Amino acid sequence: MMQAYPNNEPDRSVGVETSLRERDQAVIWHPFTQMQTAPLPIPIVRGEGAVLFSEDGNAYIDAVSSWWVTIHGHSHPYIAERIYKQLQTLEHVIFAGFTHQPAIELAERLLPLLPNNQRKVFYSDNGSTAVEVALKMAFQYWHNIGQPRRKVIALEGAYHGDTFGAMAVSGRSAFTAPFVPFLFDVEYIPTPVAGQEQTALDQLQARLSDEVAAFIVEPLVQGSGGMVMYEPDVLDQFISLARRHGVLIIADEVMTGFGRTGKLFASYHLREQPDLISLSKGLTGGTMALGVTTCTQEIYDAFLSEDRYKTLFHGHSFTANPLACTAALASLDLLLADETQAAIQRIVQRHAAFAEALRQKPGIKNMRQRGTILAFDLGADGQTSSYFSTIRDVAYNFLLNEGVLMRPLGNVLYIFPPYCITDEQLDTVYAAVEKLLKYLDQQPASSL
Repeated sequence: MMQAYPNNEPDRSVGVETSLRERDQAVIWHPFTQMQTAPLPIPIVRGEGAVLFSEDGNAYIDAVSSWWVTIHGHSHPYIAERIYKQLQTLEHVIFAGFTHQPAIELAERLLPLLPNNQRKVFYSDNGSTAVEVALKMAFQYWHNIGQPRRKVIALEGAYHGDTFGAMAVSGRSAFTAPFVPFLFDVEYIPTPVAGQEQTALDQLQARLSDEVAAFIVEPLVQGSGGMVMYEPDVLDQFISLARRHGVLIIADEVMTGFGRTGKLFASYHLREQPDLISLSKGLTGGTMALGVTTCTQEIYDAFLSEDRYKTLFHGHSFTANPLACTAALASLDLLLADETQAAIQRIVQRHAAFAEALRQKPGIKNMRQRGTILAFDLGADGQTSSYFSTIRDVAYNFLLNEGVLMRPLGNVLYIFPPYCITDEQLDTVYAAVEKLLKYLDQQPASSL
């Protein structure tokens, strides 16, 4: 008879109580975490709106929307109710050869919200895979029409995910270093931040050719690269230039989609429009994993053939999961409501006022805002930006002690709140940031 626990049977000692932290440490490997040196994680037992509650009774304002996904806050009752009803009807079905109402309705509702050249929806399960799908569509499009192209152009410092295709088109960094021998070559151009626009345009022009399959960008905001921001006009010029060579444009809106830039999608800021769009994160309001890649009719048509070898051979076990699609439909209901749209604009205005108040304070560099995202660099003049800056841990822990969850990207501090955050909660976040700045100003530069 097979043993249920062939290796290590769980300790069921009577009377022995272990904390969630200790149980976690015994069995779990956390993302982006050096497990030998990192402090034990904080066990969260409940979430409500913009607030997380820990096992030890502390409350934290989630000022980063839990990795940018919980756009409506935690445990939203409307989304929960919709999922509960769907769960009683259909939890999952294979999506090859079958379909269902939530997937169809979500595609029907999503496409009219996107740039008007988008015609088809392909479902996957997260942001990285939504990018993988876009890349595979782009490469195979050229293969299917008998004009193979094998090059991709991307921005320096980009981050598109942690699967291999997504890593390949991300900037080379400490995150990708162990895998570089396995990644396909990509041509990089500078991110067109203020003062670097013409250099970036010149380098794009030099790299464009009839061998380039796609140009991939995080439109207007490079998230994990440090909340690097640039203007719509230069991206329009990029896209127009690339189109002269027939290059397909991939907009990675995994982070920028669903209201983050002050408009429904970052592409709304542009005159030129992408050929493919990758979406995830806020798609389901952070309730569960779901990815979407949309494309133009021309790209879709290149896969239609009597030749089965022209099929897009890509799929996931949980493709178009009915529960995830239902969560996305509920999230769209909330997003498009007047109340949420007003909340987005309220956050935009509050951020702008706070940025103005902070702009002249010591220890702040490169203040920037795009929609509901506010970011700036911490550190004295002359200090370089780095993901591994020790100031990151100082700031992170200080803010946690103030009851605010922020996750600095090295020395880049940013506020990325759920849209349900109240003015009072925003004031608490802003006050914690100001208190942090005073604290840092009192520390010797050599200690940071």
